Amino acid sequence: MITWNQFEQDHPALAGVGQQQLYQVGIGLAFLATVRADGGPRVHPVCPVLSPAGLHLLVIPGPKQHDLRRDGRFFLHTETCPPPRQDDGFSIAGRAREVTDPAVRAVVRGQIVAERGETPDWPGLDTDALFELLLDRCLLMLTRPGDGFPAGPTVWRSTPACATRQGRA
Repeated sequence: MITWNQFEQDHPALAGVGQQQLYQVGIGLAFLATVRADGGPRVHPVCPVLSPAGLHLLVIPGPKQHDLRRDGRFFLHTETCPPPRQDDGFSIAGRAREVTDPAVRAVVRGQIVAERGETPDWPGLDTDALFELLLDRCLLMLTRPGDGFPAGPTVWRSTPACATRQGRA
């Protein structure tokens, strides 16, 4: 598994398209799937944050936070809404790790403030748990070719020997 920053450095084209997908409405917006204690999936809307510190989530106390602390596996998915590319999507799977470093939190906070304005309406901005999302694999699905990628799936894995199809990133 690698950090978003490593992914962006090694695969800038794929990371760029992924960032466009995550930020298509101006702020990060996606669905996060976690693993419940009984092994079933749990899905939540989230606002991922891409900053110089990487890909992070601020998570309020509750089932999602508990899932990530107990079993860090996650799946993050975003999909394009308006036609003609309404079925394009970008997904990331990997492990989340909780971050307690105040310097990292300050960078993520700064990004949130930059994206949302001087006083963002985010009550837990300084107190919610902060998780970094580490990437094991990602999927870019395009209905039409674009940004140097073919129509259909482009799959990236942190272990290329396991890849079913490597993108041109």
